[in-house]
Amino acid sequence: MKLPKAKFSSQTSVEEALLSRRSIRAYRKDFLTIEQISQLLWAAQGTTEKWGGRTAPSAGALYPLEIYLLAGEIEGLEPGLYHYRPADHSISQIQVRDLRSEITEASLGQDQILKAPATLIIAAIYERTTRKYGERGVRYVHQEVGSVCQNVHLQAESLSLGTVWIGAFDDQDVKEALGISEEPLAIMPVGKK
Repeated sequence: MKLPKAKFSSQTSVEEALLSRRSIRAYRKDFLTIEQISQLLWAAQGTTEKWGGRTAPSAGALYPLEIYLLAGEIEGLEPGLYHYRPADHSISQIQVRDLRSEITEASLGQDQILKAPATLIIAAIYERTTRKYGERGVRYVHQEVGSVCQNVHLQAESLSLGTVWIGAFDDQDVKEALGISEEPLAIMPVGKK
């Protein structure tokens, strides 16, 4: 599914977003729009250059991160798991069921995932970076996920949405629930404040 085109300007300055950015764990019971989801995914890993450069820096432009969308209550999108494809700014559905309860359980019962209308899951294929940089590449991947999470935080703030970066989860349980082989590094539930 092709996503709506990302917007490249807003009424919120970077400085305002930095000033007001907070970890938000409670969300209104309200649907998100596909435009909001499109903007969040673009902020996470969207392309900014014709050659494939993205919104977050990546050592050697190797881009080891994969972004998954756990959709619960998004207008025009059925609940399920989607994979973001930066090259054409689209998503493809992987699972057609609401996985929020399984990911909440895998995340040590952090119920903000269950209550959020959408959750971004950032996972890594370390070999994309370590085959060039060896073990140091692991560090580069971790630096990259930090940049992506900050991008999502700032974009959420610009959209008047809230999010939090969750790092406490059982890796294997997350992988099994999602049916992925990549290594999960961050979970970010998103909703209206």
